[in-house]
Amino acid sequence: MHDILIGASLPTAAALAYLGDARHSLYVRRMLVKRGICKSGELNEASLRYVTAEAQAAMMRRIEPLLLDDERDVYRRAANSGHLNRPRHASAADYRAATGFEAVIGMLEWIGDTERLELLLNEAHKED
Repeated sequence: MHDILIGASLPTAAALAYLGDARHSLYVRRMLVKRGICKSGELNEASLRYVTAEAQAAMMRRIEPLLLDDERDVYRRAANSGHLNRPRHASAADYRAATGFEAVIGMLEWIGDTERLELLLNEAHKED
């Protein structure tokens, strides 16, 4: 459990997912630029491999065994939240898992646990 969370309140699951979406997007963008992709069109096309609900659901399955109790709680809260404005191309299950993934990333960003954040993002982006 993250010591900083003891007695602290977190933003809503939706707010954490919003923050996590931005943080994950930055991670992906940085990764693609490091690979030498420099043109914006190519960067946007390459990023689609990582930022879709389907891709994030697969990433969540990779890191789920590594989650700490408080991370698991945030994941469940976000994945089970009432809103489901999912894109047409995503299944409900993938969208829920992706939302949970983003919320976990958002929580780690919110509390400033960059070491844990990088560990989970690195694991999430390992290919099977």
